[in-house]
This record gives sequence, structure tokens and C-alpha cells, in this order.
Amino acid sequence: MSAGPAENRSEGANASLHKPVLLASFLAAVGPKPGQRWIDGTFGRGGHTSALLEAGAEVLGLDRDEAAVQVAEEVRQRWPERFSWMRRNFAEMEISARDAGWGGGVDGVLLDLGVSSPQLDVAERGFSFRLEGPLDMRMDRREGVTAAQLVNELPETDLANMIYEYGDERQSRRIARALVARRERRPFVSTLDFAEVVAGAVGRPRIGGVHPATKVFQALRIAVNHEREALLAVLPQALKILKPQGVLAVISFHSGEDRQVKSFMRQHANEWLDTPEHPQSFRNPKHYFSDVRRYLPTNEEMAENPRARSARLRVAWRNEVPYAN
Repeated sequence: MSAGPAENRSEGANASLHKPVLLASFLAAVGPKPGQRWIDGTFGRGGHTSALLEAGAEVLGLDRDEAAVQVAEEVRQRWPERFSWMRRNFAEMEISARDAGWGGGVDGVLLDLGVSSPQLDVAERGFSFRLEGPLDMRMDRREGVTAAQLVNELPETDLANMIYEYGDERQSRRIARALVARRERRPFVSTLDFAEVVAGAVGRPRIGGVHPATKVFQALRIAVNHEREALLAVLPQALKILKPQGVLAVISFHSGEDRQVKSFMRQHANEWLDTPEHPQSFRNPKHYFSDVRRYLPTNEEMAENPRARSARLRVAWRNEVPYAN
């Protein structure tokens, strides 16, 4: 979850019209086929799911965002025999597959870690630094703490560390000092108020016209929704439920997330290990991927949707080695 939204789309449009970033690259890489079973762990507005269904696959969609419920129903009406849906965090992927009757494994797992444009464009969700709304940012508003609670309650050091780690923000300490000084006078409640204080602490416009609060909003969203923890939880589950020759595809927008995905795939793609403890190479007991590849957005795609500029698609193909816990 990420530096930019994963899709260029508008609320209320038919799900089949939504075009996620790197969709063409994803379809070309994985080649979905009729009869395959896919889990779309980040259903969102149904862009990837619709493409998989159009290719003849069965899809189980997962998403904890309340805004995805209506879109999921629209997709179900169009493909009632091949689409099912659960309002769940993708960190519950393994149990969701069992509940769907897919305990025998799946042919593909997709994770698109970006935030959708409709989430940003609905002021009351609190994701946008350009719209006035409550400083919320929860994907699932049924649970968890809000962004306002974190900003108003975290110690200054923890606040600075969060902004640096999850937002790649080099001025994290200066920003944290400004936030703490301001909240002592009046707590943060709204998005625009918060964004204004961040912008004042940064002190100058970002290169390329990027809003100075972009990275801080990203960091808060990741922290509020425990996105890093969820990603760490889902990757081994996805590997465990993939059939031989199955595919794991992950689209990320934040460098920290991409590093996690890259490290996980590389760890399971190396057939041989060579470490200081073992000077001679030996077989990797966790060698489960036969191939790993990376795909980047084209210049045309970035021109059409500037939010695609930070997108990275990594795809890994499962080998025949039996999985061992």
C-alpha cells in the first residue's frame, strides 16, 4: 500500500471499465485461462477481477473496504457462476480459500497494494490531503484507530520513525516536531488542517509539483491499516495455497513494500544457498519458485496516468516442490 493509487477510475462506474495500473503487463505475464482459480486479494473496484473473469477464470475477491461491497455485487450479477466475494483482509487468505471450498489450491494470487482513486476522492474517508474531511484513513471503519488518534497520541520519536519508515520522508523529525508542537495547542481533526501543518514544516514545494504532505499521508495510511504486517502475513499464505505452476503477482507502489515482495520471492527462488555459515553452496529447502520477473509501467501508461510512475509488478511462478512448513 503505497505512494499512489493503483487505478485510474471513478466511483460508480461499471467495474469492467476500471483499468488498473499495469493491467496489460499482468495479463500478458500470467496468461489467465478458463477453469483456473484465482484469488484477488485486493478486489478494490474490480478491475483485475473483471479481466480474469473475462478470460474465463473463477475468482474469489477479498477486500476489507466497505466501498468494494457494491462493486462486488455488480460483478457477481454479471458472473454469478464464477465469482465469489468476502469482505475480509487479505491477511486471512488461507482460511478464505478453505471457506470458499478451494482447499485443494489455487492457480493464481493477485495483490494490488495501491489505493484506489475513489478512496482518495471521497472526502469523508480522510485519505486525501486536497479535500476537507475527518482524519480517518481506515480501510475498514468497523475497527481500529484513526489517523487522528495516531497523530495526536504517538510520542514524537515514534511519530518521526513512522513517517520515515512508511513514507520514505527524509524530513520526518522536523515534521514530527511541528506536529507535536501544534497538537499541544489544538488536536488534529481534519485532513486539510493536518496537511497545512506538514507543508509548513517541509517549507518548500516538492520536485515535480508533488504535494509536500504526500509521503506523510502515505505513512499514516500504512500505519493505520497495518499494511506492512498484512503483507508479511499474506505472502507465505499465498505461497502455501498455490498449485504447482501457480502464479503469485504483486503490484506495489511504495519502495518498502516492493523490497518486502522482492526479498520474499528471491528467498524462495534461489535453488542453491551460499552463506558465511555454509561456505559451500547447498540446496535451498524453501526453493518454491521456478522463475521471478519484474514489470514496470510504460511511458505511455505513465503519461495517461501519472500515478502509475511508482508502480512495480513482480510475478513468481510456483515449481513442483511439495510445500513444507
